[in-house]
Amino acid sequence: MVLFKFIIGLGIMALALFGCNSEESLQRYLVDKQEDNNFVKVDLATSLLQSENAQFTKEERDILNTVKKINVVAYPVKQGNMVEYEAEKAKLNTIIAQEQYKTLIKYGSNNKGATLKYLGEEDAIDELIVFASDDERGFAIFRLLGDNMRPDSMLKLMNSINSGDIDASKLKSIGELFGTKGDSI
Repeated sequence: MVLFKFIIGLGIMALALFGCNSEESLQRYLVDKQEDNNFVKVDLATSLLQSENAQFTKEERDILNTVKKINVVAYPVKQGNMVEYEAEKAKLNTIIAQEQYKTLIKYGSNNKGATLKYLGEEDAIDELIVFASDDERGFAIFRLLGDNMRPDSMLKLMNSINSGDIDASKLKSIGELFGTKGDSI
């Protein structure tokens, strides 16, 4: 009986030691920044992005229904905050460099660029992440949560922004950070 208790005790200790993940998650990062006034934050249900005059096709509506929520956190570069900006950017780069985040696209240079990553399978994405940075303006991380999202379908949905079916004005503050107008995000 003593041996049995000893083995169970060792098993619980092993789970405690190896079960804890010391790597910070993107979700934890976004939650932690909700109270930080140095960041611009936007959390939206996709139903709020539909414009009043939206005329989605059935396919576009089905695609939109795969996206459940959008989280955006941005850090604008201001006079005197470059050290903090670089530290926050490095934290995010470390988080999205974790093995579970798979890269779809990465482009740009050291000073400006964007990375598109995802969690899930290529044809059934559960989380889509866009990390864009410009060392003169700041960075933004977009996190789209959904069920079985497909990259090719997401591109079709982006065309809905151009046709006015998706109301991008809710993301205006993020667009202004990067020098774009809210209606052209």
